Amino acid sequence: MDLREFGAYIAQLRKAKKVSQEQLSRDLGISRATISSLENGTSSDVGIKKILHILEHLGYELTCKEKSPFPTFEELRDER
Repeated sequence: MDLREFGAYIAQLRKAKKVSQEQLSRDLGISRATISSLENGTSSDVGIKKILHILEHLGYELTCKEKSPFPTFEELRDER
């Protein structure tokens, strides 16, 4: 998953909770422009703390797991 896909996923989670960018901005003290650039995958300077704060506010968490030795569906699709 690249930054653009991750941002789109954040936007999807936010919309599922029926939270606007403006409301999220006010609740977290993060500019709406920063949230927008994260969701559009155009900002590479959004730190992990902000991302974790956004996810926590939306009721999600970021987890890490060991990479599987088998290719993902996306990797197989991209080989075409």
